[in-house]
Amino acid sequence: MKAIRCEQPGSLKQQHIEVPAPAQHEVQVKIKTIGVCGTDLHAFAGNQAFFSYPRILGHEIAATISQSNGSRFQSGDPVVVIPYIHCGVCNACLSGKTNCCTTLKVLGVHIDGAMQEYMSLPPHLLLPSPELSWTEMAMVEPLSVAAHAVRRAGVQAGEEILVMGCGPIGLAIMVFAHHAAAKVTALDTNPERLKLAKDHFHAENTIDAAQLVSDPGYKTKFGAGFNTVFDATGNKQAMESGPFFAAHGGKYILVGLYKDQLCFHHPSIHAKELSLLCSRNATKADFLEVMKILALKKFPTENYHTHDLGFDEVPEKFTHLTLPSNQVIKAMISI
Repeated sequence: MKAIRCEQPGSLKQQHIEVPAPAQHEVQVKIKTIGVCGTDLHAFAGNQAFFSYPRILGHEIAATISQSNGSRFQSGDPVVVIPYIHCGVCNACLSGKTNCCTTLKVLGVHIDGAMQEYMSLPPHLLLPSPELSWTEMAMVEPLSVAAHAVRRAGVQAGEEILVMGCGPIGLAIMVFAHHAAAKVTALDTNPERLKLAKDHFHAENTIDAAQLVSDPGYKTKFGAGFNTVFDATGNKQAMESGPFFAAHGGKYILVGLYKDQLCFHHPSIHAKELSLLCSRNATKADFLEVMKILALKKFPTENYHTHDLGFDEVPEKFTHLTLPSNQVIKAMISI
């Protein structure tokens, strides 16, 4: 079968590998559509934490059952894949936090992912999804990351929320914060992304981060009045600036991931009694909730899905997805 492997930063190669036969307690799936994540782009660029090479990328997965192997599934059933392999026995798992299992392995990050025609997986990682399109199915994982972040933050109706970063996770956070009846402000350096956030992803207000740097007076317009601030940038400078925007008694949620140290001015965050939280991945409950929202057409999928690639095009055209000028939000790869 065909597979695409990231051999080293900047290098994707299509190869032929053996079709994985399902083990006794596994199901074989045929991959249909793969969403391209920021994790994939960072791995390709060589700046992704928790990553090693070579690796088959891909963890936003829509598939069908090809060999049910005695499971509850039938051949041809469409399924969303939960790409987080957890142990089930560590403290995190036993407390319901399977998303941050002590020995967590994520498909396409720690072990090979979905840029291959077939995979063999435990059936508990597969969620039936007959009411969703292939594109919607491949969106479930990133949207679940956003939904989990909003749930982790405990967002309440009427709260003033700031989302830093109008990439795919940040935009999705805005939608789920809106569903929680919060008032959303978006921050980014890209005017086109800010317009997109306001026009289609429920941002009531926007902040141009480029002006924050160049115009001190612009910064004072916003103050530090947000009940909850989400970082969805993964950018060191942006992440370290987040506490400025949080209100006294507020929360700062790190959803983006930076692979080295961050530095915060302790007196400033201490004076606010700021709650600093991290949000990692998602749980099965988040996946199921997102699937309901997609089935009810309560997410702007047509504005989220911006680019398409055929599987054979990936090695040559993947670089194009990294170019800011192409305004990629969510690219989909079809096999």
